[in-house]
Amino acid sequence: MLSQADNEYLCRIGPGTPMGNLFRQYWLPAIRSDELPAPDCPPLRVKLLGEELIGFRMTSGKVGLIQNACPHRGASLFFGRNEEEGLRCVYHGWKFDATGQCVDMPSEPAESNFKNKVRARAYPTHERNGIIWAYMGPREVPPPLPDIEANLLNKDPLKIQVLHRACNWMQGIEGELDTVHAAFLHFGSAKLENVEPGTFNYYHIKNRDARFVVRDTEFGASYGAYRPAEEDTYYWRIAHVLFPCYAVPPQGALGPKVQLNAYVPMDDEHTLQWEIFINVDETPNRRSSFGAEMAGSTAREEQARAQGNARRPGTVYLPNTTGWYGRFNLDQNLANDYLIDREAQRSGRSFSGIPGVRQQDMAVTETMGPIYKRHQEHLGTSDSMIIRTRRRWIAAAKALEEHGILPPGVDDPTIYRQRSGEIILPRSVDWWEGTKELREKFQGYDERIVELVNQA
Repeated sequence: MLSQADNEYLCRIGPGTPMGNLFRQYWLPAIRSDELPAPDCPPLRVKLLGEELIGFRMTSGKVGLIQNACPHRGASLFFGRNEEEGLRCVYHGWKFDATGQCVDMPSEPAESNFKNKVRARAYPTHERNGIIWAYMGPREVPPPLPDIEANLLNKDPLKIQVLHRACNWMQGIEGELDTVHAAFLHFGSAKLENVEPGTFNYYHIKNRDARFVVRDTEFGASYGAYRPAEEDTYYWRIAHVLFPCYAVPPQGALGPKVQLNAYVPMDDEHTLQWEIFINVDETPNRRSSFGAEMAGSTAREEQARAQGNARRPGTVYLPNTTGWYGRFNLDQNLANDYLIDREAQRSGRSFSGIPGVRQQDMAVTETMGPIYKRHQEHLGTSDSMIIRTRRRWIAAAKALEEHGILPPGVDDPTIYRQRSGEIILPRSVDWWEGTKELREKFQGYDERIVELVNQA
């Protein structure tokens, strides 16, 4: 249980809040590169940490991220003309570059130097391997970008998927840390007799409950959830949470899969969930995937795929709109009960009746309310990672607020070099030390990306 005061402290991320200030110490994923596909393309509305911003790609290809309201009289720069290395307000023609500096003021006399005194609030950006990062913090020279391996390696297939979640960022990331729910919400209809013995899935379904070991780490916190495998072995699911909003889930064998989820707050009640996946080698995976419950293409999926709006099995994306919350929305949402199929639930084809794994996550976290009232909950032993993470994040925000102590990872990008996954270990082996080599199997930088970073 979390007190109401601590819950507010943890969840509020707007300008000037302790947790908002913590987030602003870091670079954050803000825009997919293909959302600004070409120089001088139409601007993009971006909601980030409670601020309304406008993203635009200039003639040179550099990306700007600037306040929505023109500093002159507050007109929206979304309607601006993106031209000749700047964004020009259509109200009076004032033009701003990527730093926010006004570079042209045609409504003023030619001899006036007023434009040199006007600057819009703008934030540094850095584009790396399909993601445009933003830094909204206090430093004149931003810290280094984190060594997020999934965003450093330029390997195929690289998958970057983004999803709008209509709830507070903590509800999303806590769902990611709650590994026990997968055996119920996602795969509750799986039957042991249909699963190959000796696989990860077999041990997962044979024992749907798990024991937890959690620990603080230099990058955040980690857990090992273990179940009996054979008489002398345990089946482990090992994963991490990293400051400020990253989760590395246990999906597949520990080692070969590079992955990352980020729960980036748009504001207190809306989140963009980023998922990045790369398979980096061909190590056999002992997890014989269940596949999504209620698998099989539906008419709505086929239509969406033909329109380019189905990005993963079971999902149908609505076309993006230009609204503040118009990006990366699914056709399943609270208004239509996430298209729950009661017959599929009743017949056992699906435990939840909701098509799609992420949609199942959305249903349980978004129906908690925009900001969950955690003082009402009753936590068990399987919630130990959630408890640890809340304490860790609150302590870090208070250390920054009260003593100016920077949170983990701001100045050390190397601590993000972590992998997660599933593994069978002898019962005599320590889960943390015994997996060190696989967890830290960082392949290093793609040389092309290093060259670009050094040139920036």
